[in-house]
Order: sequence, then C-alpha cells, then structure tokens
Amino acid sequence: MTARSLADATAAPAGGRAVTPSVWSRIWSANGAGYLFLLPWFIGFFGLTVGPIVTSLYLSFTNFDLLTDPKWIGAANYVRMFTADPKFAQSMRVTFMFVIFSVPLKLAFALAIALLLNRGMRGLPIYRAIFYLPSLLGASVAIAVLWRTLFAGDGVINDFLALFGIQGPSWISNPRYSLWTLILLAVWQFGSPMIIFLAGLRQIPQDMYEAASLEGASKWRVFWKITLPLLTPVVFFNAIIQTIEGFKSFTPAFIISGGTGNPINSTLFYTLYLYQEAFAFFRMGYASALAWVLLIVVALFTGFSFLTSRFWVHYDD
Repeated sequence: MTARSLADATAAPAGGRAVTPSVWSRIWSANGAGYLFLLPWFIGFFGLTVGPIVTSLYLSFTNFDLLTDPKWIGAANYVRMFTADPKFAQSMRVTFMFVIFSVPLKLAFALAIALLLNRGMRGLPIYRAIFYLPSLLGASVAIAVLWRTLFAGDGVINDFLALFGIQGPSWISNPRYSLWTLILLAVWQFGSPMIIFLAGLRQIPQDMYEAASLEGASKWRVFWKITLPLLTPVVFFNAIIQTIEGFKSFTPAFIISGGTGNPINSTLFYTLYLYQEAFAFFRMGYASALAWVLLIVVALFTGFSFLTSRFWVHYDD
C-alpha cells in the first residue's frame, strides 16, 4: 500500500466518515518542536522551583531534622512562632527596621546622584561605572568583611575620627550602632536603582522643562511638579525591588555578626534566624514555616503597594 492510499484509508474508512484528529494531536503537530525546546526549562521549573516550594509547604507542618522521617504536627510550628518564640519577634523587628530605614535612604541617595549625573557632566560613563561598582559587587562576602574591618573598634573609621580628637565606639559590637552599619552598607550599594533612575530621567520630555523655565519656575518647584510625578513609575519599581531585596538580606549580617546576630540579637535578620534554625539546629520543619511567613509578608507588601500605587503613580495616560 502506498503512502497516498494509506492516507486515503485513514481519511475515509469503511463507514464513509473521516477520522478527525484529536485536539492534542493537532496541538502537538503545530507546536511539538517548541515544546521539545522548552522541555529543559519545564524540567528545571517543576523540579527546582515548584517541587521545592510544595515540599517546603508540607515540611512546615512537620517536625523534621534531616535525620528522621518528617512527623506531621499540624500547625504547631506556626503556633510556636507567634506565641512562644521571642527570637522570631526580634528578627522581625530588626528586619523591618532595616527595610524601613535602608530602602528610603538608598532610593533618595540614588535619585540625588542620578539627578546630578543627568546634568550632562563630562566623563559621565566613568562616574556612572564608579557609582555602580558597589552594586555590581553586591552583598558579597568580601564586601561584608571589608565593612567589618572598617567599622571595628580599631578600624579605619575610628582612626579617621581620632584625627579630630573623637574616640569612636566599636560600631559593630555595640547594639546601638550595629544595625546602622548594615543600613549604611545597604545605602552605599545604591548603584542599581541609580541606573534605573537615570534611565527614567532621560525619558522625561525636555519641552516640559523649557516651558517651566519660561514660566519662571524654580528648580525646586520643577522637581516637585514635573520631575518627581513623571518619575513615579520608576520610583514604584525601585521601591518594590529594593524592599524585596531588603527582606532577603542575609550575607552582611551573617559575616559581620559571625552568624550569631549579635550583639544581643541587634543584627538578627529574619533570613539569618531562618538559617540558624535550618542549618545550625536542623529544625527544617520550623525553618520551612519561617520561610513561608516571610513569603506571605513580602506578598502582602507587594500587593498593598500595587493597590495603593493608583493614588500616587502617574503614567503617560
């Protein structure tokens, strides 16, 4: 039987009615090659993202120490977290303080530098690269070690203050100042939002500035009435990204405090406490519950930000 006769027999069998291909076969014939190319991504997405997420949700309702099988205990981890764990409350307090102070200061500093660079100074690419370098290094171990050296009792900062007759404290071992050194480190890494602000400033129509200049508006009024309203979408984007990064901050606190969150838990970030529960005390079930609470907090903040953005974020339309 030839290929033509085989196709005719399939299309018109003995009953006289043509066989209609199934929906799935039509989809596969049209997009099968694309699905095959996407197969590695699907394997990674479900195996390395969805799978661990579902597993951690299950483990959050268990008592699991990596050595024995998980034991189902219901919501006991969450009950303990909110009623009998003072370190949970302390880590939440420290993390919220870090986010509340570091994010606005970082955004304000990044916007100020972006406004300065937007004036068209000579050597702009060089300055832009220099300012972006701290963010490029990120929250690396080397930067955290450098920061710990700078703010130690006998560090460079105190040596500089000594030139003016000022005896500085041991910044990282004093609970009054330890968290502020981490906030200062976060603000110093302002390069990423600065680049985004600079791109947003380049999109503002220049004719609006020219009209404001003809009207005799001051630079301060131009900033509040033109620059900032037209830049609110970029501010909103940077605020969301930097806040999420703030909640996820881990490496500086771990390195500077030696993984303990000391002095007296003043640098006990939420992620650091989660790490301690998981990999120091091997309470994986409780650590999974902590991770889900962090996910919910970040999701609530993001949802609230999007709900309120319509009142202060101004788009072109």
